[in-house]
Amino acid sequence: MQLDAEQLVNMLAEKIGAVEAGTAVIGIHTGGVWVAERLAAKLNVAMVGMVAVTLHRDDFASRGLHPQKMSTDIGFDIDGRHVLLVDDVLQSGRTVRAAVNELFDFGRPASVKLAVLVDRGGRQLPVQADYVAMTMPLEGAQSLELSQAGGKLRFEIREG
Repeated sequence: MQLDAEQLVNMLAEKIGAVEAGTAVIGIHTGGVWVAERLAAKLNVAMVGMVAVTLHRDDFASRGLHPQKMSTDIGFDIDGRHVLLVDDVLQSGRTVRAAVNELFDFGRPASVKLAVLVDRGGRQLPVQADYVAMTMPLEGAQSLELSQAGGKLRFEIREG
């Protein structure tokens, strides 16, 4: 089964509405970056960055993540700035926790709000998105995979 991720981005932008001047949009590597780029364009936000959460993950060793392939790229000062943190899917909350830790390595934002395309439930940490395009509980073995092909985003639900 596939979901139209581009339509979900439009829904998310509508839910967010106008943002404060000087707001930065920062995507979580990788799917969140694709979504953040599209959201920033729709919200007329010029400051767009990305955070890599590899080194802040509490399951770093068990996931086999490679830090040299992912690095945070924030080309502006985040001190005192409102940040819209963006990811494609919210589940356990562990990636968001790691992303917030990484953000604070770069400064102290005035506020951080979370926007996600899909909230699939299954939280292990007390993390909740401020903006959600779609809530879709999935079975434990199912996963959502965001891909980008031909300039379009799409979600695919995978079994097992």
